[in-house]
Amino acid sequence: MNPITRVNPAPLAPPTGFSHAVTATGGRLVFLAGQTALDGEGKVVGATLPEQFETALGNLLTALRAAGGAPPALARVTVYATDVADYRAHAAELGGIWRRLAGREYPAMAVIGAVRLWDEQALVEIDGIAVLD
Repeated sequence: MNPITRVNPAPLAPPTGFSHAVTATGGRLVFLAGQTALDGEGKVVGATLPEQFETALGNLLTALRAAGGAPPALARVTVYATDVADYRAHAAELGGIWRRLAGREYPAMAVIGAVRLWDEQALVEIDGIAVLD
C-alpha cells in the first residue's frame, strides 16, 4: 500500500504541477538535501533555468533512488529560484521536464525566490522529503 495520498480539495484552485496537500502514513522518511545543477565534478552545468532545473531535478531523483525511493514517494518539494519571474516564464517547459523525469504524481510544492544560492552560477535548487514503504 502506498503511504502517500495526494489531497486536492474542490474549493481550492485546481493545482497545476503540485498537490495542495499530501498525507503520509507509516513508512520511512527520506530528507533530500538541496540539489543544484552540479555535475559529478562539482561544476554547475547549463546556462538557462530549464537546463539547470533538469540537472537539479535529476540530481534530486538520483539521491532519492540511492535511498531506495522513486519519484512517486516525494511528499514535499521546495524549489528555490534566483529569478521567480524567469521561473514563471518557463513554467510550461519546467512542467514538461518534471513529467518526463518524475511523472504526474505531484508532491506538495513551493517555489521560493532566493537572492543567490550556494554556487553563484546556480539559478535553481531543489530539496525534498519522501516517504518510502
